Amino acid sequence: MAEELRRTGLYDLHVAQGARMVPFAGWEMPVQYPMGVMAEHLHTRDKAGLFDVSHMGQVLVHPLDGDLDSAGAALETVIAAAVLGLPEGRQRYGLFTNERGGILDDLMFANRGDHYLLVVNAACAEQDIAILQGLSGVKVTPVTDRGLIALQGPKAAEVLARLLPAAAEMRFMDSRSLDWNGVDLWLSRSGYTGEDGFEISVPNDRLAAFAQALLDHDEVAPIGLGARDSLRLEAGMPLYGHDMTGDVTPAAAGLGWAISKARRADGVREGGFPGAATVLAELADGVSHTRRGLRPEGRAPIREGVQIFAEAEGGAPIGDVSSGSFGPSVGGPIAMARIPVDLADGATVFAELRGKRMPVTVTALPFITPSYKR
Repeated sequence: MAEELRRTGLYDLHVAQGARMVPFAGWEMPVQYPMGVMAEHLHTRDKAGLFDVSHMGQVLVHPLDGDLDSAGAALETVIAAAVLGLPEGRQRYGLFTNERGGILDDLMFANRGDHYLLVVNAACAEQDIAILQGLSGVKVTPVTDRGLIALQGPKAAEVLARLLPAAAEMRFMDSRSLDWNGVDLWLSRSGYTGEDGFEISVPNDRLAAFAQALLDHDEVAPIGLGARDSLRLEAGMPLYGHDMTGDVTPAAAGLGWAISKARRADGVREGGFPGAATVLAELADGVSHTRRGLRPEGRAPIREGVQIFAEAEGGAPIGDVSSGSFGPSVGGPIAMARIPVDLADGATVFAELRGKRMPVTVTALPFITPSYKR
């Protein structure tokens, strides 16, 4: 039987905007609009793009004893990050790991005073919620009555401040609740594009109205999954299921920075998460391969799965591409691959396409300079 796709609260708006809808992680989502992926990407870098990310999982975690630290301690048994000590009104990036030290998912978590708000990937939401529901001492509530949108780009703050003046005061990774015409909005100043911007949780019954209120501003255009992918790739941001999986550890994914000092060897709360022995050993001793940037010559992109070789002829592959596309802001193809850590930036390696090897240059990540609001 064909998979029955879910629809977000913005489905009718997408259709009215001329979106091409595609299946994605069990949802029917817009991949592009009539503007086209290239123009959508560049519009977001120049002005402001509006993304429907309602397919992401939103989850509330409350302590049963009323002490937020007890919920934080419980979350630290499954998340390889410092949950305890996160100030109220702040958000942090974290990783769910498995017993091998591989990454089960990446997530954002925010301290909202008496509870935590977690945002997880759509394809992993069921798994993640099951992990959370296995914790003791907490109440886990999947949020089913809200959608999630992201407003990203250099004009995002200016536009949002017209509707929510207090949003302009927020810093990168702040998390706040703000009122819009009697509607309680949950905001974080964050995103997945490398641009300044916001992610906004909106009750489903007002989601379309709020999205339209943003689209009514000339600077804002609707942006689909196609441009979302090229934007995050230029920003050097990994995608779950591609650049990180249950077989890829944080160090191999280039995400060692996400393991807070408090959770590392000799930290005040060393380890305590699944696979900690492996994860911490790799952070201390290093790994042979990690996620790096690649710049192919010419205009042809190298896609996921393409093998990378050290030489133009012969030899075994030294890695493979985990994400690859054309970077509209960069003006050429870009990719990420797990390749040997001892390759210097600027080194030449070779990607095998249709039986021929083409030179590619090892490049520092990200490919663009992020413009977050510090």
